[in-house]
Amino acid sequence: MSAPGAVLARRPVSDEGGDPGRPAPGRPGVGGVTAQIALGLICAGYTTGASLGWGSPELALFMGDFGLSAAALTAAVSCLLYARTHRGSARPAWLFFAFSSLMAAAGNAVWGWYEVVLRAEVPDSSVADLFFLLFAPPAIVGLLVLAKKPVTRAGWVCLGLDAWLIGGSLLTLSWSLALARTAHVQDESVAQSALSLAYPLLDIVLVSMVLVLHFRRSHANRSATNTAIAALALTVLCDALFTSPLFRENYASGQLLDAGWFAGSLLLAYAPWGVRRLPDSATPARGPWLHSRPVAGSLAALTPYLAAAVCTLGILYNVVEGRRVDRVVVLTGCTVVLALVVRQGIMLLDNIALTHELAQKENHFRSLVQGSSDVIMIAAPSGILRYVSPAASGVYGRDAEELIGSELASLIHPEDLGAVVHEVRRFLATSPAEEPTTRIECRFRSGRGDWLHVESTVNRHQGGLIFNSRDVTERVRLQAQLQHNAEHDPLTDLPNRALFTRRVRQALGGRRASDTGTAVLFIDLDGFKGVNDRLGHQAGDDLLVQAARRLHDSVRAGDTAARLGGDEFAALILGDGGRDQAARRSQVQEIADRLRLTLSRPYRLDGGNEVRVAASIGVAFAEPGMEAGDLLRNADLAMYRAKAAGKDRVELYAPQMQAEVVRRTELAARLRTALHDGEFALLHQPVVDLSTGRISAVSAQARWRSAQGILFTPAEYLRVTDDGDRTAEIGRWLLEAAVEQAAERAGIGHRTPVSIRLSAGRLLDRSLPLGSVESLLTRHGLPSGSLIIEVGDSDPGTSLDELEQRLITLRRLGVRIALDGFGGGQVAINALRRLPVDILKLDRALVEGVVESARLRKITRGVLRIAGELGMQTVAEGVDVPEQVVALRAMGCGHAQGMAFSGPLDEYRLRRALVRDEYPLPGAVPVRAGNRPPFRSHTETPVPPT
Repeated sequence: MSAPGAVLARRPVSDEGGDPGRPAPGRPGVGGVTAQIALGLICAGYTTGASLGWGSPELALFMGDFGLSAAALTAAVSCLLYARTHRGSARPAWLFFAFSSLMAAAGNAVWGWYEVVLRAEVPDSSVADLFFLLFAPPAIVGLLVLAKKPVTRAGWVCLGLDAWLIGGSLLTLSWSLALARTAHVQDESVAQSALSLAYPLLDIVLVSMVLVLHFRRSHANRSATNTAIAALALTVLCDALFTSPLFRENYASGQLLDAGWFAGSLLLAYAPWGVRRLPDSATPARGPWLHSRPVAGSLAALTPYLAAAVCTLGILYNVVEGRRVDRVVVLTGCTVVLALVVRQGIMLLDNIALTHELAQKENHFRSLVQGSSDVIMIAAPSGILRYVSPAASGVYGRDAEELIGSELASLIHPEDLGAVVHEVRRFLATSPAEEPTTRIECRFRSGRGDWLHVESTVNRHQGGLIFNSRDVTERVRLQAQLQHNAEHDPLTDLPNRALFTRRVRQALGGRRASDTGTAVLFIDLDGFKGVNDRLGHQAGDDLLVQAARRLHDSVRAGDTAARLGGDEFAALILGDGGRDQAARRSQVQEIADRLRLTLSRPYRLDGGNEVRVAASIGVAFAEPGMEAGDLLRNADLAMYRAKAAGKDRVELYAPQMQAEVVRRTELAARLRTALHDGEFALLHQPVVDLSTGRISAVSAQARWRSAQGILFTPAEYLRVTDDGDRTAEIGRWLLEAAVEQAAERAGIGHRTPVSIRLSAGRLLDRSLPLGSVESLLTRHGLPSGSLIIEVGDSDPGTSLDELEQRLITLRRLGVRIALDGFGGGQVAINALRRLPVDILKLDRALVEGVVESARLRKITRGVLRIAGELGMQTVAEGVDVPEQVVALRAMGCGHAQGMAFSGPLDEYRLRRALVRDEYPLPGAVPVRAGNRPPFRSHTETPVPPT
């Protein structure tokens, strides 16, 4: 037998096999058992007392009358309290039972009043008879409420016919045995005869309803209904015995017959409380009672025939006794036969209609199954397929006849078989009420030899299973593709940041949690932005794809290479479990260096262009207890340290990197409010004419003096912030403060020009409109030619056309233009050719080695000669030692600034220097002033050729 067959053959676990500490539905708990024992003891005690005569005639009369009244009153109170505290469809039935018991209690009380209190015989017709007659009708109505009501007219007719079949049969039998004799008593009046017949006739009706409704009781409150029916049946049995002439002539209160009435009343009092009930809407769970339903159905079907048999027995009894058949017996028997014929006719018509409806439904469902695109399979308890719908040929590529008789396990992929068996076992062990169906997804073998992803809805069917299956292969492929897209970079197909982070988290957990050899590499391609700007984004994408391929080929099979975004990549190098950490770190660093060289090799792009980019790599190693986010952050910090240290290098993470980041973050936070808190100061460094030693201009510089007294240069405080708005705000403050102080100095006779450094991007920024400089000069009354703007090294992406127009506009305002940092950055000859420049500032890189390097002296001399031929003034920046002054004078440089003359000065010291207005020039050979023209105004500066 196959594995699924073995599971299907297992007997499902019954609902009754649950928690042994909890009572199953329909079974009494511990309190119910105690109540049943107490009820049995009370009834047994009463029966014992009645059988022994209670010890005295007086006590026998009291217990026989008032004892029965108390028991009936108990039943009335119990049913009334239950009806008041419980809402539901059965509530009216218990109210009727309460009224019925109350009538019985009143009748017994009146009987006791005569026998015990008045010590007289009970009259033949008394109030007690009225109460006793009122006992049966409410009980009958209550049983009707509890019964499962018919839903059609034919059902109501059959219910009435069944009641009459039973009642008529019992009437025929009773009349033949006793009632005919009672009805023909000569000494009794008509009222007495009617009263004598009323008791047995009402009992017959009640017995008929009990028998009929026993087979029609609803699922709700089944146990309570059974108990109530048993109580009423016991009461009716005692009534029948009481109405028998043999018992009636010898009956006295307190005898054994009263024990039946007593037990019936107490049983009715116990019925609503003593048994655990199911809610009205609950579907009855599986249990042993299911096996009794066929028996109950058989008895219900045999009811008409049993009734006819009883009626026949009544007539035969009269014939055997040789008595004339009574007219009542003949009339009742005819009506019973007529009811039986009518009922059989109704049942025949009903069966014909049901057969026709069943055939229609069968055809309907057969057409649905045959035409469904889903494959419907029925597996026997042995796991063998007994039915497969025709859709199998389209879905599985195999004919249904070919699959019928094969084992279910032969269709399922071996890797999925265990999961399918587990799910089937769990499903069969669950109650159908809790889980009527389940869903299984696995791979099925198709007729083409491949495996299809199939989703099946599974239902129970006669011990086996029904599979409603559909092909979801395309959906599974689409889900896998979507999952892949969500976790991989669309350009390079490498894992993205989310997947890389998850794999790092997995590497730091489980059995690798203590492996400190695991490392993460963060990689940034230096110069990639320039490739994008020069050759376009298509070339940049091609470069990224090639770099990703190199990175993927360079890592081991178990490692992970990922693209985090832009030109940032990462690699996860799993540890080898070794204990030598120093050797492991050296090994990983070698891997990183090898990877750096691999990524730095030339790239051949589409179009035949060959480009080079470098790689800055940061390496961080795992530590015990480290989270994935911390490891990624450490690698990121190491990578930024590699870029800050000159790029194209490998840096290992060190704890001080985090401290530096914290410090920079704190400085950036304090910088946001430093300008408003007045922590910025304006300093000026003199620009000295190398021919005379006089101050020809001053260079304005901003300094940040923090609340802790630390003085930061622009290079230091701008490095800690990426806030462009904050940088622009500091630039505006520098421009306004420098112009304002220059105007104040001009007012007292110091007309020395002020130089302010602005980047090309800042000049083109919309936050510095064209009219702002003009309004600033006008507001402070700064003379023309007193403001020099030093244009910083421009970004390669800066538009020279826009910058040229901007500078021409400024020159028309009387502003002179200086090209700053020439020779130390990426300032192109094209910018020198096109931009309207008055002054050329030599970068510190040309000045620092001008004394030691003959090659650098030649380069500097050539730059100075070019500037002279273009009619530009020259300024050397960073002149810190006298030897540099001598060398620069000898090469023809006109002006210089640096520590060789003075450092940045506050306003007070600057004014003192301006009053002195001369610095000593080192060197023995004086330079004539005529050879070094002073700074001229913009009107004297020839426009460079374009």
